[in-house]
Amino acid sequence: MSEDFLPHLFEEFSREHSSTETKVEGTGLGMPIVKQLVGILGGSIDVISKKGVGTTVEVILPHRIADKDDCYEKIDRSVDTSLFNGKKILLAEDNELNAEIAMEILKESGFIIEHVWNGIEAVEAVRKNDYDLVLMDIQMPKMNGYEATVAIRKLNDKQKAAVPIVAMTANAFEEDKREAYRSGMDGHIAKPINVKDILVQLSKILRKSI
Repeated sequence: MSEDFLPHLFEEFSREHSSTETKVEGTGLGMPIVKQLVGILGGSIDVISKKGVGTTVEVILPHRIADKDDCYEKIDRSVDTSLFNGKKILLAEDNELNAEIAMEILKESGFIIEHVWNGIEAVEAVRKNDYDLVLMDIQMPKMNGYEATVAIRKLNDKQKAAVPIVAMTANAFEEDKREAYRSGMDGHIAKPINVKDILVQLSKILRKSI
């Protein structure tokens, strides 16, 4: 890529050449997602590029030096990943970048993902389909996550009305958590998403629903 494009490399929906020019499909979200994930891990990413010559990407991630005890395999018993394979999750999220990140994490863990953009679409999706779990953003247009959860709990189909629902939101205060449970939710995950935290939470909830 050209040096002129580098300042825009990590901007959402930014591409040096359109799909019309290159015939390569893409949303321009790949590098912003990479940068956010590297940031979550406390690292940095730098790119040097010259058109016609090549591109160098340097990712630096902090990591402590292992001692003798760390050389033995440690298994996190709180995450039963066998529960995830083939489980169907509905993700209600109106931010495209957040949705892309969440879907990548969940797909890598074995989940089947469907995505909707607001609370109204979430209620309708649950009414029409069967899901093992719903990940619900709170601040969405048309109908927020609390309202959507209340509507789902009132569905005539009792099995669908009882689907586990987990709040996924930047509102991490205790009052927000209490509001999530009052509306009928089963759990609360704070943003930005921590991979281990979300898998631990989902594992606990899926174990309860078996």
